[in-house]
Amino acid sequence: MFYLLSKIGFFFLKPSNLLAALALVGVLLSFTPWQGLSRLLAGGGVAGLLVVGLSPAANWLMQPLEQRFPVPDLPARVAGIIVLGGSIDVTASEGRGTVALTEAAERLTVVPALAARYPQAPVIHTGGAGVFFGSSFTEAEGAQQLFGDFGLAPERILLEDKARNTVENAVFTKRLIETLPKGDGPWILVTSAYHMPRSVGVFRQVGFPSILPYPVDFRVPDGRGASSFFSGVSSGALRFDTAFREWIGLAVYGLTGKTSALFPAP
Repeated sequence: MFYLLSKIGFFFLKPSNLLAALALVGVLLSFTPWQGLSRLLAGGGVAGLLVVGLSPAANWLMQPLEQRFPVPDLPARVAGIIVLGGSIDVTASEGRGTVALTEAAERLTVVPALAARYPQAPVIHTGGAGVFFGSSFTEAEGAQQLFGDFGLAPERILLEDKARNTVENAVFTKRLIETLPKGDGPWILVTSAYHMPRSVGVFRQVGFPSILPYPVDFRVPDGRGASSFFSGVSSGALRFDTAFREWIGLAVYGLTGKTSALFPAP
């Protein structure tokens, strides 16, 4: 139920959707006697989309998330490597008969280097379909194919194919590693940098063994580049929606006791 409500709720809370709806209502009201309100709503919606889509606002919203956990120095030994889902487009993959990657592809492409550095460490990928309709293909299936292409030995690969959100990633992965011999060192946790604070908080909350956050897929340019304007409304709006969703997720998870802190830190 939580998964369903979160998906539906964010559809209506997504800033780009709200601003577009505001502009649409304004246009519809132009056919009524409420001309003043019509102009106000339509103008506000369009102006909001321009600010969200072209200004650096999206970078400013995302930057604190990405900077929360720096890329760590890797230890001599680790218990294993955990890769969170979100980097495979299950609908496109199923329809095309190949593995289609999303903007978060670095969650997977970083695996060969980590696996080579720790040749004895198991590699866990956690992620199911994550869509309501239209696909029986899971991210785990795509990850299995890619890991094979990367040259990972099949016995090193462990797949969790039921999780639909970060909470389920943590809960189901914890159950999976409880069946394994206890490893020497922390578990490397790989996910997008903006998603790392919430991920760490959830994994801590479920009582996961020692984890080492390894953020990838940085979106915001370093330094003064974070104040750059976007070249297209769609690019900025997508990043703003992504960052906004993560802040909302942190707040909801914190208020419902699903994370160890409102804004987890190293």
